[in-house]
Amino acid sequence: MGPFFGPSARGGLPPDWKPWILNNVKRHTTYYPVEDGSPAIKALADASASGLMRSVTVDPREYPVVQWRWKVAAIIEGANISRKENNDSPARLYVAFAYDIKKVSLFERFRYRMAKRRYSESLPLRAIAYTWANRHPLGSFVPMPYTSWFMQVALENSASPVNEWITEKRDVYEDYRKAFGEEPQVIIGVAVMTNTDNMGGKAEAWYGNIVFKQRPR
Repeated sequence: MGPFFGPSARGGLPPDWKPWILNNVKRHTTYYPVEDGSPAIKALADASASGLMRSVTVDPREYPVVQWRWKVAAIIEGANISRKENNDSPARLYVAFAYDIKKVSLFERFRYRMAKRRYSESLPLRAIAYTWANRHPLGSFVPMPYTSWFMQVALENSASPVNEWITEKRDVYEDYRKAFGEEPQVIIGVAVMTNTDNMGGKAEAWYGNIVFKQRPR
C-alpha cells in the first residue's frame, strides 16, 4: 500500500499529511517538500520538535512490512534515546496502532488522558518509533523514556553513513509482537519527526517514500 509521499502541491506538504504539534514544545521543526532523485520531505530542527503525520488504515497481518528511505546530515552528538534529557534524534518514523483503552487500568486511562492534554490529542496508546539513534546497537529495542506506550527501535547510529539515502525495511507486525508481547491491532497512522528540543541543538534530515507491503512469498 502506498506510496505515502507522492508529488505535492507546489510549496505545500504531500496530500493527506498534516503537522503533528506537541503542546509542551514551543519551537517546531520545519518541514517542506524537495526533489532529491524523487519526491521527499526535508526537516530542519533548531532546538525544536514536531512532526508530520498521516492517518491510515492498514491491516498489519495483510501488510506487515513497512519500507521507506531517509538520510541525515549528521548524528546528534551526546544524544541518548534511553534518557529524557538526551532523547533527541535527527530522524524518526512512527507507526501508530489502534488499542482498546478498556484493556488498560483506570490509572493508565487517567495517565493517557493527561498525556493527551500535555503532548497531543493525536497521541496513540501503542506505537513503534523507528529511530536514528547515536550510541545504541542497530536493531536494539529501547523503551521510550517518557512512556511505556511507545517502543523505539534503533535502526541507525553513529556508525551509519550520513548524507546518503538509506532504505529501511521492517516487519512491523513482528516488531510489535516483540515490543509489546501481544498481537497488534490495525495500524492507524504514520508520522515522521526530527527533534532537538531536549538538548537544544540542530538537525537536518530527509524522508522519502513510505510504503506498506506484503511479505515476499
